[in-house]
Amino acid sequence: MTTQRAEQHAFAAEVDQVLSIVVNSLYSHREVFLRELISNASDALDKLSFEALTDASLLGDDKQLRIEIEVDEEKKTLTIRDNGVGMSHDELVQNLGTIARSGSRQLMNALAAKGGKDENLSLIGQFGVGFYSAFLVADRVVVTSRRVGSDEAWRWESEAKDGFTIEPTTRDARGTEIVLHLKDDADDFMRSWEVRNLIRKYSDYVRHPIRMKTETEEDGEKKTDWETVNQASALWTRPRSEVTDEQYAEFYKHLGHDWNDPLAWTHFKVEGTQEMTGLLFVPSQAPMDLFEKTSRGVKLFVKRVFIMEDCEELLPEWLRFMRGVVDSEDLPLNVSRELLQQDRATRAIRKQVIKKSLSLLQELADEGVTKTQEEGEDGEKKEVERNRYETFWKAFGRVLKEGIHFDPEHKDEIAALLRFESTREEGLTSLHDYLGRMQPDQPGIYYVTGDGLSACRNSPHLEALKARGYEVLYMADPIDEWVLQRLEEFEEKKLISAAKGALDLPESEEEKKAHEEQEKQLEGLVGSVKEALGDKVKDVRLSHRLKDSPACLVSEEWDMSPHLERILRANGQQVPDQKRTLELNPNHPVVQALDKMATDGSPDLGSWSSMLYDQALLAEGTMPKDPAAFARQVADLMQKAAR
Repeated sequence: MTTQRAEQHAFAAEVDQVLSIVVNSLYSHREVFLRELISNASDALDKLSFEALTDASLLGDDKQLRIEIEVDEEKKTLTIRDNGVGMSHDELVQNLGTIARSGSRQLMNALAAKGGKDENLSLIGQFGVGFYSAFLVADRVVVTSRRVGSDEAWRWESEAKDGFTIEPTTRDARGTEIVLHLKDDADDFMRSWEVRNLIRKYSDYVRHPIRMKTETEEDGEKKTDWETVNQASALWTRPRSEVTDEQYAEFYKHLGHDWNDPLAWTHFKVEGTQEMTGLLFVPSQAPMDLFEKTSRGVKLFVKRVFIMEDCEELLPEWLRFMRGVVDSEDLPLNVSRELLQQDRATRAIRKQVIKKSLSLLQELADEGVTKTQEEGEDGEKKEVERNRYETFWKAFGRVLKEGIHFDPEHKDEIAALLRFESTREEGLTSLHDYLGRMQPDQPGIYYVTGDGLSACRNSPHLEALKARGYEVLYMADPIDEWVLQRLEEFEEKKLISAAKGALDLPESEEEKKAHEEQEKQLEGLVGSVKEALGDKVKDVRLSHRLKDSPACLVSEEWDMSPHLERILRANGQQVPDQKRTLELNPNHPVVQALDKMATDGSPDLGSWSSMLYDQALLAEGTMPKDPAAFARQVADLMQKAAR
């Protein structure tokens, strides 16, 4: 046997083709080119700041670090310049001539090798491809750069087709200037106002001032000046003790494009393996698109550079009403910075955002009623009682409930924040407060569902419970049905539907004997009504839950409620018919009259039984299958009764 040595080869790549893929496939929004170039300029300024820590002379007389952007509509160019660290000949070749080579990454690696970390050095560059996003909007890019501490300047030029050229040139000061010769279809980026909007959108909180030229006219003469476009102050990076309530409110209005002050906010910083800062707000009013589930109001920043809005990886749908920012120091991104990598760091940030949001809401809930001084229409200040959590609940409670169904991990925390109206008729109540008012013999938390509060209040299923002094929660929101599928108990107390099952209420021996006697006495009526209704019902029995109404329909414990049936049918869903049990109130005059009819063998018993069934449907909010037949039946029976 002959043994051949394995050959070692390097991968070959068509660099121009790779660059074409980077430009045409990596980014989904071409406008991000400005964010990438500003980020690079900011990195260059940060690098100079870092080098100046050991050599202050590097700054010379030009100590004001800045980024400048100019638009020239005549030449169809967009220029981005900085007075940062600049690049030498070799650095231009390496950084701009080698795709995926990142100078920022090299510097951070060098720092790590030395075991040092400067908190003021915040570089976002990771992949070394951001510069090439310039070719999204430009067919030719010219870079002029002069390295700090050097007198040499170099000009780099490329059309992203046949490589690049580099030649010596002149530049008065340190730093880098990038001139984009815009494509014909990039007219939007030749408008100063559009560029300003993009700066505010993507780079508003870059720490260095980003300036643009403005022209004003004084005494008939045009005057050119520089205007700082970005805020350059990331409020969330400052200590809470240094920020006033007015500043928080103003920041929220700027961030959320809202005229109103926020209802509440939380400002936090997380340190350790995952470093992040955040500022979350609860709006005081719900936006019009709240239930479209198309947007979330938390913006993602990495090292103060805007990455993404409506960040679904960090904020679940059931918290989509929250507004604010999350700024991570080390969040992993994909190459284009437009998508998050699903990893442990992302999950950790999401967990913190949820935790901080729920804690803020719980603080609001614990606050209760507060008194504040507010100015009236007459200009005088008056003491006004406010319950901020009720304001929140009325605006966003329905959305928060979604978390019970979709996020079982936080079910208990969300359940503590739920609010319902009840038979107590004194406004909203929490499940915790309900437990504090429960009767000693009460087996659980009673509730009733219905198409609105009026339907819940008038439900016949409540009669016996109210007579015993048991409080019943009104679940009148359509989403409550889905909440109840997940929320079976609260603090070890079972949630019990007043309209399902036999409703086994505690009874005395006398009550048990009385019910047994009634069942024997009305046994014939129950059988006759069941025979008359046939397959309309699952069963007929005497009721322990009715006091004033003659009859009601009851579902089995695990059956779909009629309220949910109506919701699904209204949304075009096919729902199979469910047979339910008709309960008769043995003490009601109508039932007693029917018993006499059954004893006498009246031929009208079937019609009366059918009308009683349809009446029970109407009492729960369900329309009889044949309303016209029901109306005729009522008219016929009324005619016979009137003779």
